[in-house]
Amino acid sequence: MMMNLFSIFDPMSSIFSISLNWMSTFLGIFFIPKIYWFIPSRTNIIFSKISMNLHSELKTLLGPQSFKKGSTLIFLTLFYMIVFNNFLGLFPYIFTSTSHLITTISWALPLWLSFMLYGWLKNTNHMFAHLVPQNTPPILMSFMVLIETVSNLIRPLTLSVRLTANMIAGHLLVTLLSSTGMLISQYLTFMLVLIQILLLMLESAVAIIQAYVFMILMTLYSSEVN
Repeated sequence: MMMNLFSIFDPMSSIFSISLNWMSTFLGIFFIPKIYWFIPSRTNIIFSKISMNLHSELKTLLGPQSFKKGSTLIFLTLFYMIVFNNFLGLFPYIFTSTSHLITTISWALPLWLSFMLYGWLKNTNHMFAHLVPQNTPPILMSFMVLIETVSNLIRPLTLSVRLTANMIAGHLLVTLLSSTGMLISQYLTFMLVLIQILLLMLESAVAIIQAYVFMILMTLYSSEVN
């Protein structure tokens, strides 16, 4: 492992030639509440309420024409997977898989590609109409087609880079503040601990917000092709 500031994002720690750091991605399975209870637990009730609220919001974004029974499950699954991995990265000695492009782009690229293929094969005229916004002057139509095409092509990259950059930025800030603990006086240590607690609360909010933004943007991309 590289002994520098970015070594906390190095996924190459392994035993018996198995990269065990990537196994942290599957730890979220153990946090999913069980549904086979005679009396639902509080965790299960909270989990169900969050799912129903997100389901109603996604149903509104998809619209009555594109919404079908079960169509929001893939976006809810994506949201919970990103939230679990973001929160697990806040615990000590747990590898943050969402801080690597190989993970985030593997979520964004297949979904975006499937939406584009479905749109161009099933709704070709609709996809062509999206390339030219309404009330565009005829002289600017060719430029708008080029701009809209480039913006559509970079969507999976912007989605993955946004999530990765936010995870890396927060973790680097926590690491930088932690490394100064041995260099400051005892009186300033209390302030450092307080700042770390506030920063941890901020990172918890960022973990939820970034997963929510990822899910909403992917839902909007899906609604555009229908």
